[in-house]
Amino acid sequence: MNIQRKYSLPNCTLLLEGLSDVTRAAQFQEMRPELSILVNAECYLSGYNQPLTGGREFFESLVRAVSGYAQEFLSSVSNPQAHNQESELVEFQKIDGNLHRLIIHSESASEGFDRSNNSKRPPIEIDLNTVQLFDLVEAVDQFFADTQTLPELSLELQPVTRRYGGANQAVIRQAVPAAVGVSSLAVAAIAFNLIPPPQIRVPQPKPNEQTSSTTKSLNPPASAAATPATPIAASTPIPSTANEKPAVKDLEALLNTVPEITDPSQLRALNRQVYNQIHPAWTKRSGLQQDLIYRLGVAADGAIVGYKAVNKEANQGVGQTPLPNLLYNPAKRAPISNEPIAQFRIVFTTNGVLQVSPWRGYAKTPEVIGAKITDSNITKDLNQKLYNTVRQTWNGTPTFTRDLKYRVAVNKDGVIADYEPLNQVAFDYFQETPLPKMFNAIYGSNVAPPNDKEPLAHFQVIFKPNGKLEVTPWQGYQ
Repeated sequence: MNIQRKYSLPNCTLLLEGLSDVTRAAQFQEMRPELSILVNAECYLSGYNQPLTGGREFFESLVRAVSGYAQEFLSSVSNPQAHNQESELVEFQKIDGNLHRLIIHSESASEGFDRSNNSKRPPIEIDLNTVQLFDLVEAVDQFFADTQTLPELSLELQPVTRRYGGANQAVIRQAVPAAVGVSSLAVAAIAFNLIPPPQIRVPQPKPNEQTSSTTKSLNPPASAAATPATPIAASTPIPSTANEKPAVKDLEALLNTVPEITDPSQLRALNRQVYNQIHPAWTKRSGLQQDLIYRLGVAADGAIVGYKAVNKEANQGVGQTPLPNLLYNPAKRAPISNEPIAQFRIVFTTNGVLQVSPWRGYAKTPEVIGAKITDSNITKDLNQKLYNTVRQTWNGTPTFTRDLKYRVAVNKDGVIADYEPLNQVAFDYFQETPLPKMFNAIYGSNVAPPNDKEPLAHFQVIFKPNGKLEVTPWQGYQ
């Protein structure tokens, strides 16, 4: 089974690709699969267009060098683990207080860069500033916090004797704010001999495990491919502190530990947020042979916290969807802990149409969230004002053949505050209406959330194929 793990920071992203053990995957189909066989590792650094790539040997060397150099940088005591040219593929050199050179000696680790085909390629050298360095440290930390990825690989750090320290406090103040996770805090603490080296992960014996590091083929064994509805990478793991356990990030496990959002009105509002995130990001809409169906986990603020393939095609075609890039970034948002989660069914159809709906449907007819204008006289005046505004700006010959239905909300001054398509053709042909232009002129975006504290009057607006326009008071969702 193809598996991807992504660990993202503003200046660094680690992307691991590999396989899970077939026998273990068959036993734990409802759990987040374990990536136990690494076949490709990619390290994306800000300022560089192409990633550093390699297999398991490259990734393990990168992890050791990053951790060793971070310890050396914080303690000002030389750490041979960061500069071992004879046995390591990756090493670091300090240029100055804010510049650090990452050196890769392996040819296999340099495939992403345009080098000559000479077998004796020169090493790749990349200069990182301190913020980039500790984003890389934090990405490594996220990996170690993920117990479902290469669990047998552990971080081994040796404490630096305090009498050799002499750490530069100015450097520490500069570096520590960027380092907030497990390995980074452990490195800092070990550097000053404050705590004993932590046992971040206890290796588990895995008999007959493969450790291929050269092949980039991700075709799963036939027995694994035959298993339907297999889960894929749920989301970016949450960084943790040295005294905390890594948070559970598998979608199935997460839903067993947090409340589920079932309120129809809240689900309706989240449904729109999910659509507004995925629709503009889905650029590869051609070439699908089958519909790709996913189960999505969404936090109360609309952040996508996990996804799971429902059919085999979805598991294999996730790269044709924007889902991996839309997972929330824990570096930019507070971690998911006990927040309630909503579930949605996402379908990327072969004809390029995106479908988003609550996983369990609506328990009852949802309502519009927020304060409402209910005075009949005010509503009547706003109805006419909305009709006049839309009628004046709607011109041209319609190309659609069915009614486009929308819910449109206006404030007490008749200014459009929110609009929502109510049928699929309204999604498909919304650009032929003046609504997005009106909305964008006011808010600078077509997907800006409404101000739910301001009372609004809601109406149903219908654009007909014959050019007629209907505006009527909102009677609720049908």
